[in-house]
Amino acid sequence: MTKVVWMSDPHFQNNGTIDGLDPRIRLDAAISYLNTNHADADFAVVSGDLVGDDIAGDYAGIAPYLAASTVPIYPLMGNNDERAGFRKNLMLPADAMSDFIQYVVETNDETFICLDTHKIGSHAGEICAARQAWLDAVLRRSLEKPVYIFMHHPPLALHLPAQDEIMLENEEVFLDLISAHGNVKHLFMGHVHRPTAGTVRGIPFATLGAVSFQAPAPRPAWDWESCKLPQEAPQLGVLHFERDNVVLQFTQFCAYEVGIEV
Repeated sequence: MTKVVWMSDPHFQNNGTIDGLDPRIRLDAAISYLNTNHADADFAVVSGDLVGDDIAGDYAGIAPYLAASTVPIYPLMGNNDERAGFRKNLMLPADAMSDFIQYVVETNDETFICLDTHKIGSHAGEICAARQAWLDAVLRRSLEKPVYIFMHHPPLALHLPAQDEIMLENEEVFLDLISAHGNVKHLFMGHVHRPTAGTVRGIPFATLGAVSFQAPAPRPAWDWESCKLPQEAPQLGVLHFERDNVVLQFTQFCAYEVGIEV
């Protein structure tokens, strides 16, 4: 069995808060929970939006938090990330793409693909021709094992206001590619700060609540400029992979009040 701890959207800030939320305290709580309760995991994934507005300072600041994990952590690019700062401060596999933060994590029984869906100058995502070609090559050479993909931007609308406007832009090209091979068994996406699940082209998918703040529920309708963040606890996921079976446990790792200014 392979066990993976999945985290997303820490939105780390080296200083300050997000509407009264200290993202440093939330991330520290997540890593502490991982070390205390899931030190037997094979690895962990953080599916994008690692930092806030101070790119250089935030990447330098988040690095020690991730390094405190007792299991290896594999970070992904999100719309708020920046590749140069990412590479300078965070550990990546040696065989990651040279121009993109895109790589493979292999176990005896599974192939895990970590995609880079970042589009420069946009909150929406993309998989360009170079990233598509790389992904196609990995899928072709991984036909003997189930493949699981971690990515930031969902390749379909999730009926979530605000977030559906900034999903993966060339989603049909991406879905054509992954469904053509038959070995992609599950997609795991960040970005939306809410747990959802379903299927797309017959492939199961899931999204996850954030390590930092949660997005409001879909109704009543809202937008990022005027919304009030809900008083919902942060979340991580614990994934178990065994003989083509996948179990995802949505896990509250601390109380909502942790990291909230009084």
